[in-house]
Formats: sequence, C-alpha cells, structure tokens
Amino acid sequence: MNQRLNYIDKLLQGAEVQWKALGEVAEIVRGVRVTKKDLLLDGKYPVVSGGTGYMGYINKYNREANTITIAQYGTAGYVKWQTEKFWANDVCFCLNPNIEIILNRYLYFYLMNKQQYLYDISNRTAVPYSIERDKILKLQIPIPPLKIQQEIVRILDKFTELTAELTAELTAELTARKKQYNYYREELLSFEDGDVEWKTLGEMSLKSYLGSTPRAGDSKYYNNGTIPWLRTQEVKFSDIETTEINITELAVKETAAKWIPVNCVIIAISGATAGRSAINKIPLTTNQHCLCLEINPQKALYRYVFHWVSLNYKNLKSLGQGARGDLNSGIVKNYKIPIPPLSEQARIVAILDKFDTLTTSISAGLPREIALRQKQYAYYRNRLLDFNGE
Repeated sequence: MNQRLNYIDKLLQGAEVQWKALGEVAEIVRGVRVTKKDLLLDGKYPVVSGGTGYMGYINKYNREANTITIAQYGTAGYVKWQTEKFWANDVCFCLNPNIEIILNRYLYFYLMNKQQYLYDISNRTAVPYSIERDKILKLQIPIPPLKIQQEIVRILDKFTELTAELTAELTAELTARKKQYNYYREELLSFEDGDVEWKTLGEMSLKSYLGSTPRAGDSKYYNNGTIPWLRTQEVKFSDIETTEINITELAVKETAAKWIPVNCVIIAISGATAGRSAINKIPLTTNQHCLCLEINPQKALYRYVFHWVSLNYKNLKSLGQGARGDLNSGIVKNYKIPIPPLSEQARIVAILDKFDTLTTSISAGLPREIALRQKQYAYYRNRLLDFNGE
C-alpha cells in the first residue's frame, strides 16, 4: 500500500485539495531598511534580515509575532517562523496569508518542506545570493479544508514540541555531567602544601616539539597528502584521532613540520586558542602554534598531565603576551604541576577518564540524536504534506 494512504488520504477522507499559487493565498511584504547606526545595545525588538540570526535590536517593531519570513539576500530563500515582535529589514520578506483560505502555521510548515526548492530557485551565481519575490509567489501550494490544515498543524507542532523536549533533556544531562566532571577534577587535583612535590611541565617532559605551516597554496605540500597535520582550532580538550588537513612527505622533508609521537600533551599557544589542550592518539604533525610535550612515563602519566593542564586552562591563558595573548614554549614548560606518586596519578586518571568518557559520549551523542529527530520530523512533515502522492 502506498504510504501516502496512511497519512494524507486518512486525513482527507475524500475532501478536496485545491492547488493555488502562493500569490493567490498570501502577500509578500518587504521590510524597511535600518542600518547598523540605528541599532541599540539595549534595544527591545530584534532586527530580522531574513537569515538565521538577528542583525541587532532597536526599540520599535513593524511586524507581529508568529510571522513567516523568507530571506531575500545572503541565505536567500531561508524560511523562519518569528516567535516575537520584530523589525523586518529591507532584505526580509514577510508573508501575510489569507487566513480564511490557509492557516499561517500550515503555510509555514509547507514552506519548510519546500526549503530546498526555495534555495534552488534563488540566484546562486551572484554574491550575495538573492531570490525574487515573483518566483516565490508562483510556488504552488496545496489547500485542503481548514479543518485538515488544523490537524496537520497539530501533529507537526506536537512533534516539534517533543523534539525540543528531548533536546532540552539531553542538553541538561550533558551540563550536569560536565559540572560533575569539573567538580571531581577540582577535588582530585587539589593538593595541600607539602603533600606533593611540584615540578615544571618541562621537567616532566622527555622532549617538546613545535611544528610548522608549509607554504599555503603550494600543491606539492598538500595535494594527495597522507600525513595528518594539526591546527590549533582542532585542539579542544579531547583526544585527536584525525585531522582536517593532511600534508605530503615532501612537506615534512622541506619544512620544519615534524612527526610527533602518539600520546603527547598538545597545548595551543596562539591567541584565541591559547591554553587549550589535547592528546594525539595518532602520530601526526602540527602547525607552529601547537606545543607538544612528550611526557616522561617514569615521572608522570601523560593523561594525568592532560587533566591538570585542562583544569588550569584559564590560568595558562592568562599568561599570554602581546596584543593576541600568545603563549610560548618557555611559559608553558615553566608552568608548575603537582606530582604525586605514579600509583596516585593512575587512580586520579581512572576516575577522571570515566567522567571524561561519559561526558564525551553524551557530547557526541547529542548532535546525533538531534539530527535523528530532525530527520524523523522532516520525514513525517513530508508525508503529511505530500498531496502529490510522491
């Protein structure tokens, strides 16, 4: 049996569905221009230019809440449901449906289902991208009886609500686990004076490494490269198992980029990323803004050092110098760390790794779960709005 029969036909029960151009059932109104100088730090109403975020805020509005907007430029064709009063800027289309024919929320769901089509009919050859009002107005809209529209809206709103609730629950769980991890890390890595010996990170290291950036745009250093090359933006308090960019063997031979052994404590030393840390679980190379410490296993466990460095991220970052707040190898290697016996380090690592693994699994699972729910939502929305039986 066609799946469509399980959704649309049961809802319709023989009722007629009319097809009309969007321009027959709604008008599109363009917003009114405001500029950056009009924005206020304490403004009450958001300024919508049609994209995913707000341009800023001002103290007046020209559109009510529960309005459908479509971006005219930039993210041209992007559909959004505005939940509060707002100022529609001049690159924002607002839709005013004839509610005697089509429900506002029903039209929103249908346009969401045609999101890719709206992107496709926009002009993607110019910058910024743009979409013409007339093209939007020609879009054919299925118009079932208002009672059927209400039921479709009810189902999709309920699905939206359930998805939001699940996302909120997962986010709250992640927040709680991170708080718990940080609490135990603080407790386990706090030592009274005289309880342990304090050494510098340099004293705990067999060797330290700084990398290099092969000349940008030089194909011989990047094309078909197989050697992982790490940049500071990938250093995020986690294990590194892959890198976004690879370099060639020639890059290692002709530049200062060098192989780094596994299980080094890697610390970013550049600007906004300074102080962030990671552990490389694969041999790799790095740029010059990553300091890699090969920890002496007879003195300290590399994961113990990692947990300590992660805990002290803000302290390390505060030692940055210059306008960008850069660190250097001397600052990092002179930073002191408490060194309990290896057996105690192992106990601390075992506890913190469990929390770290749990937090990481939730962190990784959260976007996957959200993506799954969004896919399910899109599937049911498509089935409920598939009046062509496709």
